Amino acid sequence: MTKEHNHNHDHDHNHEDEHEHEYITIIDEEGNEELYEILFTFDSEDFDKSYVLVFPSGTTEGEEVELSAFSYTESDGGLEGTLSAIETDEEWEMIEEVLNTFISDEESD
Repeated sequence: MTKEHNHNHDHDHNHEDEHEHEYITIIDEEGNEELYEILFTFDSEDFDKSYVLVFPSGTTEGEEVELSAFSYTESDGGLEGTLSAIETDEEWEMIEEVLNTFISDEESD
């Protein structure tokens, strides 16, 4: 997992069909819009934050991807919000632990 240090991006996503893939559009510092697929989201009581792990949309299964992780704050209605960079090594370690658990669970299904 690489540490990606983009700052405060707008995002939106669709909650209508939980079985379909969810996507967010991330606007980079130059104003370019990139579509990302959400791998999963989770909340951390230790850091009192919500997190999202994403990868570039259009990646084929089995292809090696670069995951990006952000903390996020949803705005009213949950359709938009603010993404923030992960700021501490402790947060990265916790995210990697959650990711490893997620991968283990996926492999055992």
